[in-house]
Amino acid sequence: MDLRDYLTALRRGWVIALAIMLATVAVAATVTFTITPRYTATTRLFFGVQGGDSGSDLANGSAFAEKQMSSYAEVATSPLVLNQVISRLGLTVSAADLAEHVVADNAANTVILDVSVSDTNRELAATIANSIGTNLAAVASELSPERPDGSQAVRATVLTPASVPLVPSSPHILRNLAAAAVLGLLLGAGFVLARRALDTKVRSEADVAAITDSSILGVVPFDAGAPTHPVIMRDDPHGTRAEAVRRLRTNLQFVDVAENAKSIVITSSVPNEGKSTTAINLAVSLADAGSKVILVDADLRRPSVANYLGLEGRVGLTTVLIGNAELDDVVQTWQDSSLDLLPAGQIPPNPSELLGSKAMASLMAELCYRYDIVLFDSPPLLPVTDSAILGRLAGGTLVVVGADRIHRPQLRESLDSLTTAGVNVLGMVLNKVTRRELGYYAYGYGYSSDSNADTEQAGTAPQQVDIAPAPDATRPGVLSGTAGR
Repeated sequence: MDLRDYLTALRRGWVIALAIMLATVAVAATVTFTITPRYTATTRLFFGVQGGDSGSDLANGSAFAEKQMSSYAEVATSPLVLNQVISRLGLTVSAADLAEHVVADNAANTVILDVSVSDTNRELAATIANSIGTNLAAVASELSPERPDGSQAVRATVLTPASVPLVPSSPHILRNLAAAAVLGLLLGAGFVLARRALDTKVRSEADVAAITDSSILGVVPFDAGAPTHPVIMRDDPHGTRAEAVRRLRTNLQFVDVAENAKSIVITSSVPNEGKSTTAINLAVSLADAGSKVILVDADLRRPSVANYLGLEGRVGLTTVLIGNAELDDVVQTWQDSSLDLLPAGQIPPNPSELLGSKAMASLMAELCYRYDIVLFDSPPLLPVTDSAILGRLAGGTLVVVGADRIHRPQLRESLDSLTTAGVNVLGMVLNKVTRRELGYYAYGYGYSSDSNADTEQAGTAPQQVDIAPAPDATRPGVLSGTAGR
């Protein structure tokens, strides 16, 4: 993944990142508001040097006091001081427990000591702080060295007595929520990026291009209602999916293939990638362009084409291959068009052997003679080998890739199997692509003759124009064959 991939992942996953951030803030807020508030009271002491006989004595005493400030800070939390506070105030805690709520802090290069006490009771916090200050001043005087006249060299004086705090010192609500928001944002972004980095599903053209050099001949958007109306070229002829199939039909004309490429196998890696609906709609689109087309249901394990098109499927390909019927007896024409259908027939016990037989090769040659285009809907590549076997006999193979349905290792494995079998891969069809992945293909949503304001105002009915170039009878190619040639 490069920087653009990370930015794209963040843009698409911002809702998840935001949800994680809000959840983190909610947890922090719950914890913060359930914590009992604590109040901190502070008393300030000054450790001064008693008057000396000379400036030298004063300087030495001041230096001594400054050096001893860290020691006085330790004394403030020692049992020597705290036991007297506990006894005087009648507290029920030990000196060690009380020391956990006492902080003595000395500002650098000063002889001032701040003693802070935190407690859930604001009045008690101030009382304890003042008591510690008084007792510390007495103990410090006892611990300081005596002067020649018997007085103490250092004397502690309470500068600022502790007052009752009005605002709790903890928890810090705003600080906690702000920290939770930052942490939640980092967690959310990290989750989105990690999920994208670990996600192996094929979702876009870039994912396909990272696996194979084969051209992407078509990108068909996702439609949740496709199972109920699979023939989109008839049910929604002006929709985006229909236009995507027409684009696939047009792109096939520019594929330089072998001379027998009039026969095309349409397959996928795993089930439910949309190979059958792609084969059906491509066949209808080719027939609409004027080609004489036959669609053969070569999925002899789970045939579905006849059911989708509403035709009889109990006799068909298998019936012809085993010699129980002639081709003309089982071929059916669909809706008075130039599209014929050869159903799968009864499911045989040996599909792979039938598809790789001499009878199948002879039938394919006959179909290529009779029709401009022969399309085969075949089983997925990974579960069975039928498509690889059939692909060796045909002129080329189209691999349908279901976006968000297949993982990259699966697609790589299926393409490797075709390469090993010597199959000519014409290209890829990225199917069921979500709208956010379409990019520029999304242009044209709702863009049909029904929404052409200029035409409506002119009072003329718009005519559908096929942009596909006329077939070239001099060049063998996907759309250049002629029936009966």
